[in-house]
Amino acid sequence: MNDATQTAGPAPRQWLRYTAGQRLLRFALYLIFVLAIVQSLRSIDVIPEFLYDAPTQMADLLHRMWPVSWQSFPGTIQRALIETLHMATLGTILAVIMAVPVGLAAANNLVPNKTINFLARLILVSSRSINSLVWALLFIAIFGPGALAGTIAIAFRSIGFIGKLLGEAIEDAQPGPIEALTATGARTGSIIGYGYWPQIRPAFWSIVLLRWDINVRESAVLGLVGAGGIGMALNSAMDLFQWDKVSLILVLIFSIVVVAEVLITRARKSLL
Repeated sequence: MNDATQTAGPAPRQWLRYTAGQRLLRFALYLIFVLAIVQSLRSIDVIPEFLYDAPTQMADLLHRMWPVSWQSFPGTIQRALIETLHMATLGTILAVIMAVPVGLAAANNLVPNKTINFLARLILVSSRSINSLVWALLFIAIFGPGALAGTIAIAFRSIGFIGKLLGEAIEDAQPGPIEALTATGARTGSIIGYGYWPQIRPAFWSIVLLRWDINVRESAVLGLVGAGGIGMALNSAMDLFQWDKVSLILVLIFSIVVVAEVLITRARKSLL
């Protein structure tokens, strides 16, 4: 045995970031992603003439929308804007009233019954799975067009959001205070009020304020299908080719979204 054989040690290990199976899985995912893009491009019916003419049409539309018709604000548009805020506020309040019991029932540490938990979570999933526009169309068919249908649509859409996050906040609560209250023989109402509520109060107000902010934005769109609010004024102005009013309504929608964001930020600092 020569000296080279005696001094040679074991072969150095080669470090690999991914195993062969992981590399194969990543390649398959990339391939599926590329195939999905190719198939989407093939199935989307794009008219080249419209695509090439889009910048010219956009410039012409912006020219028609300027100057903004500020004098059109008093009257119908003002009332529609106020109605939008009312829809968002009332819809959020109704959603909280309906979502709190469902959220409590979905928390398995508060309600240790799998059947009740399953039914509560089914309600929450059903609420979130249906878009607010679809809810609006459903309630327009029941109550007719107007703010009532929009308010109820916002409420039913918000149940899943508020209830799910509330239930998760309850499940994340520290068990120490709950066990102490249970050991003293406290009733369920006292356990919720003195054990859970102090722990979930910041999360609860954060959830409600965030949902109101979202509902302000959604209520501005529901009017496009006839569910009241400033969206109906926008749809009417577009149908009549009143582009100066369209620009005014778009500016108002952008303004109320910004104002709502500022109010939510300050309210969270004050309450939390």
